[in-house]
Amino acid sequence: MNSPCAFAMPTASEARMWSVMVATSSAVLEAGGDGGDVGLVAAARTVPLLLFLLVGGALADRFPRHRVMVAANALNCLSQGAFAVLVLAGRPPLWQMVVLSALGGTGQAFFSPAAEGMLMSTVGQRHAHRAFAVFRMAKSGSGIGGAALGGLMVAAVGPGWVLAVDAAAFAVAGALRAFLDVGHIAARSPGGGLLTDLLEGWREFTGRPWLWSIVAQFSVVVAVVGAAEAVYGPLVAQEHLDGARPWGLALAAFGVGTIAGALVALRWKPHRLLLVGTLCVFPLALPSAALAVPLPVGGLVAAMFVCGVALETFGVAWMTALHQEIPEEKLSRVAAYDWFGSTAMLPLSTALAGPAESLFGRSQALWGGAALIVLVTALVLLVPDVRRLTRRTEPVGGTEGGAEAAGAPVTGPAQGTPPASAVP
Repeated sequence: MNSPCAFAMPTASEARMWSVMVATSSAVLEAGGDGGDVGLVAAARTVPLLLFLLVGGALADRFPRHRVMVAANALNCLSQGAFAVLVLAGRPPLWQMVVLSALGGTGQAFFSPAAEGMLMSTVGQRHAHRAFAVFRMAKSGSGIGGAALGGLMVAAVGPGWVLAVDAAAFAVAGALRAFLDVGHIAARSPGGGLLTDLLEGWREFTGRPWLWSIVAQFSVVVAVVGAAEAVYGPLVAQEHLDGARPWGLALAAFGVGTIAGALVALRWKPHRLLLVGTLCVFPLALPSAALAVPLPVGGLVAAMFVCGVALETFGVAWMTALHQEIPEEKLSRVAAYDWFGSTAMLPLSTALAGPAESLFGRSQALWGGAALIVLVTALVLLVPDVRRLTRRTEPVGGTEGGAEAAGAPVTGPAQGTPPASAVP
């Protein structure tokens, strides 16, 4: 690990993101908005995130990634600072909050692919699995703590000051990232233009069946889980579990499960990375099934905990596979296609959750979602590369960081030439 700061700062960003989500919702409500207005401001952040992700990935592979992160931090600092001033000054109009939320989503679209590429290029192959497990554990813990901290800060000082603190945090983060030591990363050629870079990233993405098939799988999985957690979960809790508190307990159990899953991944290093990771996707159908019954609080909490454990076990395996198989100079573009493909259907699924409930009934809609997760996961297991891709026990080329760090082509199951470790 060449730069621990590259790990610490993304986890701090996770805590800040959750606290700001709480503050933003509170600011909209205090300005006289309702639940629909809260959703509109949230959607205003999501739309530019999806629109600019691919461009952000291409730029992060073209320029030094930490510079792209600094520029994104500067944009977020300005937008959050303006948001804070408006909230502290009174009741800002809804359209101003929508515009500033959209600017925040734009900054995240450029930051996220650069951060993921930076993270993966920082770790040597020998320590990648454990490093990603520690990173995801810290990220999950930061998310849980950030939501709790956001609620406490909003109650203590109000949403405007929370947004002001967030703007200051972006300024500090950008200043620190400007001094990151990136000397271990090989220089990248500028390429032939932004469109050419995007096409190269697309070829890298579509040329690996294990990669595009799992991203396609997660476009369905994320959509189903997102609709269950954002729409159906609160409704089931209100009607069958005596209010919102049991659902909050279930979400907390999911967060604890993600930390437990990262701890499991810290010790367990399966040889067939994606086979084990994909098998861990089946339990992600449990929340929808538990809500469809619906199970009592204890059963729902257990289902959410198991879902969290399984998701993190998959996540560590997935990050390790990307780090092992994708050339360093294309990491951010592949990460952008991954983010885009995995989340593209989420806004549609949450928007259609209500009509689906009216058309089929809530229980049937939830059972259908659970069945979709099982179906697409079973289909992914039919992809030979998913079953065969194996962990490399030593860096390619015999040096830490291997061929990925040098930008050399990597041979492996995705390219049709398995390494020695792939032989049964």
